[in-house]
Amino acid sequence: MTLVDVHAHFHHPASPRADWAERNDSRLRAGERIGITTHVASILGTWGRTSPTYFPSARDVTAGNTMLLELCRARPGLIHGYACINPNYTSHALEEIDRCVAAGMIGIKLAASRRADDPLLDPIAEAARRHRVPILHHVWQHRRRDWPGQEASDAVELGRLARRHPGVNLILAHIGGGGDWLHSLDAVRPIPNVYVDLSGSGVDGGMLEACIDAVGIERLLWGSDLTMDTGWAKLRVLERLLSADQYEAVCWKNAAAIFPAQSFRSA
Repeated sequence: MTLVDVHAHFHHPASPRADWAERNDSRLRAGERIGITTHVASILGTWGRTSPTYFPSARDVTAGNTMLLELCRARPGLIHGYACINPNYTSHALEEIDRCVAAGMIGIKLAASRRADDPLLDPIAEAARRHRVPILHHVWQHRRRDWPGQEASDAVELGRLARRHPGVNLILAHIGGGGDWLHSLDAVRPIPNVYVDLSGSGVDGGMLEACIDAVGIERLLWGSDLTMDTGWAKLRVLERLLSADQYEAVCWKNAAAIFPAQSFRSA
């Protein structure tokens, strides 16, 4: 069975964690137990060590992406990459997208460096359209206030970007990542190019059923983010909730439809 984790993270030597290699290995071991056949991952600069996590310097962006490319080459097929960029540095961001996609990355990661509906994201979305890759965007489920150290966006703002760029597929990050996920589902329900990533530590009763009701099976993507145990729990529920064909769609076929062709192999 093919299983694509559309929301994974890895660390590298310049991050604050001395055990970065151990943590990377533990993710891969856990993924093997769960049955993950591909981790689609990003590295957020230096994870705050030499520039803020959500406002990484151009140098830290490049370093993180370069390390991720090394991981992809070391584990071909098992690890794929998102080019993580900071849209505040427009020229660098566009150059980095070109570099990373040419080297084999299959998506773009936007964290919280700029609000999702900010015009600075328009050239990034255009680059995604040109390269035919999706954008995974960090989202707070119903942002009620500003958060220190990040330009936190919610589904309403992501929807505005999606409507401006109907030819770009956008992934709303971690529907279970905290906050009012029903608000998010209502916001993206009518927007066909917004996909819902099921990752996050939230495992509320009725969450998966509400996701299916809001966007249908075809716009759901399985992922784990940092809490692989809750991703595994959702997977076990989905096994019982869905038909075999529907389960396969959420596990990998929906992802295969929006990422570049031949990104994932059927197992």
